[in-house]
Amino acid sequence: IAHLMTVLTDWLNSMGTGNQVLLGIILGAMIAFDMGGPVNKVAFFFGAAMIKEGNYAVMGACAAAICTPPLGLGLATFINRGLWAEEEKEAGVAAFSMGMIGISEGAIPFAASDPLRVIPCIMFGSMIASTIAMLGGVGNHAPHGGPIVLPVIDHKIMYCIAIIAGMVVTAFAVNTVKQL
Repeated sequence: IAHLMTVLTDWLNSMGTGNQVLLGIILGAMIAFDMGGPVNKVAFFFGAAMIKEGNYAVMGACAAAICTPPLGLGLATFINRGLWAEEEKEAGVAAFSMGMIGISEGAIPFAASDPLRVIPCIMFGSMIASTIAMLGGVGNHAPHGGPIVLPVIDHKIMYCIAIIAGMVVTAFAVNTVKQL
């Protein structure tokens, strides 16, 4: 895992911020892929390191992406309650609450029970959120994410738009594939 983290960090560092869309897509996918696991941590710590360098955009993209999986899955359970078992509906409330304070692990119960459908959907939603944040000039001055960091965000409206867009995309994607 340490070697993988080193390789991924070196790769992200070599990208810099030259291609904001590509970097946003990659960061969003990495953040959502394992919901707090080693791939998530590489992207997160890269964003945190960029704060020290005065580049707040990378952490802005990570902050928008990190809350998207639990918020999106929570929203999905509210939108189409008939698709979800009672325990999943309860997990949706918990996930939504965790997403509000930037804890991506709220999505784990959903991903653990249906990884082949849930993980691609949350990755897609987080990719949307992080890319919108990058293009919108969102900067985050704190090494954390979710709506809770709004006081230290540059371009607050774009940050909110990024989170809402990622959350809605995640919710509709997961509800769509769950019906298949």
